[in-house]
Amino acid sequence: MSISALRGVYCRFLIPVQGKSSRRRALLAGGLMPVMLLSFPSTNIAGTVTPAKIDLSKAPTHPFDAGDERLREAASLFQKALSAPTVEEEESLWTEVIDKYGNLDAEWVSDIVSRAWGNRGNSRSRQGKMEEALADFDRSIELAPYAADPVLNRGVTLESLGRYEEAAADYEAVLLAQPNDPAAWNNLGNVKAASGLWDEALSNYRRAVQIAPEFSFAAANYALILYQVGKENEAFKQFRSLLRKYPEFPDVRAALAVTLYAQGLTAEAETNWGRVEDLRYRDRNWVRNTRKWPPRLVKALEGFLDVKAVAK
Repeated sequence: MSISALRGVYCRFLIPVQGKSSRRRALLAGGLMPVMLLSFPSTNIAGTVTPAKIDLSKAPTHPFDAGDERLREAASLFQKALSAPTVEEEESLWTEVIDKYGNLDAEWVSDIVSRAWGNRGNSRSRQGKMEEALADFDRSIELAPYAADPVLNRGVTLESLGRYEEAAADYEAVLLAQPNDPAAWNNLGNVKAASGLWDEALSNYRRAVQIAPEFSFAAANYALILYQVGKENEAFKQFRSLLRKYPEFPDVRAALAVTLYAQGLTAEAETNWGRVEDLRYRDRNWVRNTRKWPPRLVKALEGFLDVKAVAK
């Protein structure tokens, strides 16, 4: 599956900072950022990444001194970056944080600047600047070896490049440090599914949903793989349960429509299909190669679209 969870890097300021960085702590409230991964050619990205080993014992053990005016300025600049209207401006502001505070001698510098490196990596990956993003995540991991977020987000970038073994290693490193991290379980399911390891993917998605039942994208991924492995009744039950909670969830609505059609329930399939407003689900290449539905579900979609094309 190609809906992965990307986290904004948490800011450990004593001064409250609001905005995108709150996504990490807002996961259980549904605040995790889902990312529809695009595929980029990995041949343009040189080298391999250094395997991550998260050491929680190295994390700062006390809040930083809010009386440090430089920290207050850094907090203000962080807020400005988090509120940037465009991803290009956001990247520029993270660069300003790195350049302005990276060489200061203060206890908070490595922790805070590492977050800026990680957040800049996020902004660059969203622009398709994958080589630069990986370099930023590497630097963030180096400065804050106790932080899981840059490791998770580096994994998302590697996943988008089709470097599944390296992505899986990053997700597994996160889980070694934080065994109940639903984003890492979901993303690990993604790379297992991309490798055709359906049973492993199903187990990973199930674990993500068990930890965070309201993590809707993990629940959707779980339902799609249930269908792939032949557990149609369980998949239908999951699709319907999700749509009761999220009636306008296009991925699930489209999946339910085409699977109902495959079962011969044409009228109900058409009713559900009529509620899918996202036109991308009418593009079988997008569904197969970008959204990356599993093969059995893609086949169901193609059969449905073929019949509709003939009926026109």
